[in-house]
Amino acid sequence: MKQTAMLLLVGMFTLVPAFAQDTKNASAAQTQAPTIAAVVDHEISYAEKQILDVAEAMPEEKFNFTPESLNIAGSDYKGVRSFAGQVKHVAASNYFIWSPLTGDKLPEGLKDGNGPENLKSKAEIIAFLKDSFALGHKAAASLTAENMLQNPGSSKSTRVRLAVFGVEHAFDHYGQMVEYLRMNGIVPPASRAKSD
Repeated sequence: MKQTAMLLLVGMFTLVPAFAQDTKNASAAQTQAPTIAAVVDHEISYAEKQILDVAEAMPEEKFNFTPESLNIAGSDYKGVRSFAGQVKHVAASNYFIWSPLTGDKLPEGLKDGNGPENLKSKAEIIAFLKDSFALGHKAAASLTAENMLQNPGSSKSTRVRLAVFGVEHAFDHYGQMVEYLRMNGIVPPASRAKSD
């Protein structure tokens, strides 16, 4: 009887880990690895949230603020973009960077990295920004393991490089926009306490 009980215990300790491993393998097989499209889309979503939060935090009456107006001794802000200009530039660049991936035409009036001249109000500029990130999501969705290293059209960059560069570029300007908020006494949304 003792031998039978001992054999049962040894058998259980041998089979339980094997069963658990089979269960893990079955779960792993059901959970697929993320695609390149999903990974890039996640990064675009993160950049979009940060940029939109900062753009929406600046009051309409300060949307055309530029640090040049502060006349800080020893500074050289002559000719820098206004806050609105920063937002329009991010959106315009998003279109120029991501449209080769989707084949979409540029919006009417978009001629350069400064964005359409006719966009003046905060609401118009933020709508332009949102639409540009929608194009980014479309660009990310177009990426596959098979095409990500291809060059779209006459571009010297790969599809994945362009998709990621849009995020990198947006964050360059995010840093400037955060400083513009702080120069106006506004704490950037990402720096606010959770209760704010």
